[in-house]
Amino acid sequence: MRTAYNVETVRAAERELMARLPEGTLMQRAAAGLAAACADLLGRVYGRRVVLLVGSGDNGGDALYAGARLARRGAGVAAVLLAPERAHSAGLAALRRAGGRAVGVDGAERLIEQADLLLDGIVGIGGKGGLRPDAARLAEAAERSRAAVVAVDLPSGVDADTGEVRGAAVRADLTVTFGTHKPGLLIDPAREYAGSVRLVDIGLALPAQAELEALQHVDVRRLLPVPSGESDKYRRGVVGIAAGSARYPGAAVLAVYGALRGGAGAVRYVGPAADAVIARFPETLVSDRGPKQAGRVQAWVVGPGAGDDASAVGEVLASDVPVLVDADGLRLADRDAVRARTAPTLMTPHAGEAAALLGVPREEVEGARLASARELAGRYEATVLLKGSTTLVADAGGGAVRVNPTGTAWLATAGSGDVLSGLAGSLLASGLSALDAGSVGAYLHGLAGRFAADGAPVGAHDVAEAVPAAWRDVTDA
Repeated sequence: MRTAYNVETVRAAERELMARLPEGTLMQRAAAGLAAACADLLGRVYGRRVVLLVGSGDNGGDALYAGARLARRGAGVAAVLLAPERAHSAGLAALRRAGGRAVGVDGAERLIEQADLLLDGIVGIGGKGGLRPDAARLAEAAERSRAAVVAVDLPSGVDADTGEVRGAAVRADLTVTFGTHKPGLLIDPAREYAGSVRLVDIGLALPAQAELEALQHVDVRRLLPVPSGESDKYRRGVVGIAAGSARYPGAAVLAVYGALRGGAGAVRYVGPAADAVIARFPETLVSDRGPKQAGRVQAWVVGPGAGDDASAVGEVLASDVPVLVDADGLRLADRDAVRARTAPTLMTPHAGEAAALLGVPREEVEGARLASARELAGRYEATVLLKGSTTLVADAGGGAVRVNPTGTAWLATAGSGDVLSGLAGSLLASGLSALDAGSVGAYLHGLAGRFAADGAPVGAHDVAEAVPAAWRDVTDA
């Protein structure tokens, strides 16, 4: 599992380690890893032009020491010092001894235009808000240049803890981060600025409880339900789908499709789209008597395409089994009814739906995804899966927020969320917790989206069709 820790935790671990090491050792470890990553990116170091963008903090020192290593291998290295009087003195001396040079901000843009590689060491993990004017101009010049841009620890101008970008920031092709991932490297909008991320181990001892965690294949494989020789459809779980309307029958079909691919033993459908569901999936158990009278289920999915049918949402929320609430169900669900539930609840809004529930503009949710997911989980005392460019799963009880590492922009298509709802609901019915069902569902859904799209437009039904291939990819890894 990939983990990320906040700035305070990282700083504490660095202080503890530095107290046991000779002075400067930690920075030298970071610089060695940084220089190696830059060399790999350049391919050939000798004769290449490298420009360091150097601020006053330790990130500037890392950049200077890495620049010295590249200069010793034959690169032409120039350091642009934004605050010459506060530049890391030992790092600057090392650069000069290796044949590098230091310049001020004036004339830096020409150096940037001619560079093969730019090393962003302007601001460290403690930076807040956008870049100051001189640094912002360098960031803009870097974006215009043809050079590869490498960020030291994280791109300057992004918030390490939240992933927020509140002004000008450096856009990197590669971020070399030290000790552990920082939340901002995994969460949009900051993630878009980080490019590829390379982790350099510098020996930090970190606590078990992380700020963020991202499942990998091995974690998902461990959580996936696997039937045994004694399994029957009820032991595997039955998921109920209360979805669809006369206007949106396709939402019911897609939710059922996702559920059939999610590992439960049976899917029971309740709603006005029964004919459409049965025509497409004759294995579905259909009822026209409402959720209360539908028969045995181990979990419910309610809301996709439901229109204004508040009665079905209320009946499902009154049940004593896990419930996933999506789409129209989010608008129709009474918050007090959700908070009063004793069984797990998983809510799956996109940014617009989350914004409506929180009473804030959509842009606020998109700009502060981590805080928004946590706040919504707290308000409703439910697990929240916030869909989007970065899908987050925040548990009702707090703890590490899960960030989904799979997916493709092609998943931004009508009905994709309905497939995810059915898939995650099926995993709930098979016995996974709300946190695990949401996380595993998002992982498989994102992987299926990649397989289905393969670089081209994709429909929601294609995503559902590709879920078995994603499942096999995880279990065969």
